[in-house]
Amino acid sequence: MLPLLHPALPLLLGATLTFRALRRALCRLPLPAHVRTDPLRTWRWHNLLVSFAHSIVSGIWALLCLWQTPEMLVEIETAWSLSGYLLVCFSAGYFIHDTVDIVVSHQARASWEYLVHHVMAMGAFFSGIFWSSFVGGGVLTLLVEVSNIFLTIRMMMKINNAQDLLLYRVNKYVNLVMYFLFRLAPQAYLTNFFLQYAGQRTLGTFLLGILLMLDVMILIYFSRLLRSDFCPGLVPGQQHKDKFLTE
Repeated sequence: MLPLLHPALPLLLGATLTFRALRRALCRLPLPAHVRTDPLRTWRWHNLLVSFAHSIVSGIWALLCLWQTPEMLVEIETAWSLSGYLLVCFSAGYFIHDTVDIVVSHQARASWEYLVHHVMAMGAFFSGIFWSSFVGGGVLTLLVEVSNIFLTIRMMMKINNAQDLLLYRVNKYVNLVMYFLFRLAPQAYLTNFFLQYAGQRTLGTFLLGILLMLDVMILIYFSRLLRSDFCPGLVPGQQHKDKFLTE
């Protein structure tokens, strides 16, 4: 069925509008004093709150999908479940919302790396949504949201200048472990799968290209994380004021 006529479109629209409504609701919450004095930090705080909610829901949901349908770990292309399919639609809706939020809020220039990531992620998810292939791969990819829970906590504390708190110091080690377990390890597993089995197929080749570009971005982010949290002496003294968007 042509994507323009696909029944998944209401799911995507519903998920996108849900995140939009969530953002409006979260904007009513009180802001930390250090955040509300800066419009950029205020926008980023609200943006991260939505991201945090998405990470909690999607991360737990992805784990449940794999527990309910463990064949997704092996049959990455053909394994399918309704829960997994809905999860991919739900997360695609988040990426659509966040892309629109960045552009409408005139943060595209400062957040261009996020936009590139979102476009690649949506391209991969749409293969599962519109062609019902690699839904298992989409679920495995969303294990990264477990890591993002702790990464988002880190970024929110940095925005609020709370790096001296014990919570930040504890979280940075937890974040590092989760980064290995739920970001680097699944990404390496998926890359190995696509290099061995999926490279010969048209859709598999397309997804492999996206995966390799994401690999590069993840390694760059990982180097920034290590440099910022564990080797602060290597961080340049004068940073662009928007760098907290990605570091």
